[in-house]
Amino acid sequence: MKRFLFLLAAAPLFAAEPMLNLPGTEGDPAKIDFAKLPVLKGTHAVVCPYEEAWKFQLHNYLLHHEGKFWCMWSAGPVVEDVPTQHVRYATSADGLTWSTPKNLTGMPAEGRAYIARGFWVRDGELLALAASYQGKGAFGVDKDLKLVAFAWDKAGDTWKEKTVVFENAINNFTPQKLSTGEWMMTRRDARFNVSVLIGGVKSLTDWLVVPVVDRLAAVKASKFSPDEPVWWELADGTLISAIRDNGGSQRLFRSVSTDHGRTWSAPEITNYPNSTSKLFTLQTSRGFRVLVSNANPTVGRREMHLAISEDGKQFTRMARLDIPSPKVTTFQYPHVIEHDGSLLIAFSNRKNVTEVLKVPLDEVEKLRK
Repeated sequence: MKRFLFLLAAAPLFAAEPMLNLPGTEGDPAKIDFAKLPVLKGTHAVVCPYEEAWKFQLHNYLLHHEGKFWCMWSAGPVVEDVPTQHVRYATSADGLTWSTPKNLTGMPAEGRAYIARGFWVRDGELLALAASYQGKGAFGVDKDLKLVAFAWDKAGDTWKEKTVVFENAINNFTPQKLSTGEWMMTRRDARFNVSVLIGGVKSLTDWLVVPVVDRLAAVKASKFSPDEPVWWELADGTLISAIRDNGGSQRLFRSVSTDHGRTWSAPEITNYPNSTSKLFTLQTSRGFRVLVSNANPTVGRREMHLAISEDGKQFTRMARLDIPSPKVTTFQYPHVIEHDGSLLIAFSNRKNVTEVLKVPLDEVEKLRK
């Protein structure tokens, strides 16, 4: 069941505060010397090497559940989001040595494709989400876009389709629990309009829809073209959403909610640089938040960075992730989990190899000093 809520936007809460304020920059991203940033090293591993049959690999997601690591990604024949693209997965005991990949969704119906959308443990049940659509690409006219849940059958050692979670929807990351006890996830429809879905408690299909950004109106007003939003909750219940911009600003936009996601401020451009790519943020057990992204627009996705925030509002430290690679390449679409004193960061190398970097939290914590 879907319910819609249309309310006036909340007033901006952090409009005057820079989202990124590194030492010596006074909040000016032009003063960041990316070549002199600290370097974070870790243990590197390949989840899935290049496969001739399924050359395309992107949209990586991680989970640690019942004693083992899980990783999923989209796998396609040549380029992203064409028919026959499906979701594959692998497991690992230590996050570094991975099993042979298997098909999670099964092959899509003729003319259709799947996009990996993440793992979700709900009421003890392990779920995997995938966006299903027809034709090339999930966005446009007559895409029959839908968000589908698959459930893990432990006895059968396989995944089974469970239900359609929401029509005309592609999430960015799986639902997170609000302090209210409700689940919430960001959603884009087939026209790139951004909303949030709140609910998921009574059933997998019970969601309240709250609009955040009308894409056409945003483009007309400021050339802001929203894509791949993330969100997080502060200790006082305030919600912050950071949104990738495909409109050429090379900056993140920010929207804020002070009523548990029921209203959102109009997105405003921040000073946080972004190479028009997906990002991820995680609150660590050490009390600080990390944000992983391609933060240097001058090199695009050839570098990946980790930033730290003490209060969840402003990021004040940044380092470049030292990812071993035999040649100049690109690092795409990070996802991060914390386990046993380390961060495990999954990403795609060149959009055709799925990799992870395991970084000790003790090393990350040194950045705070």
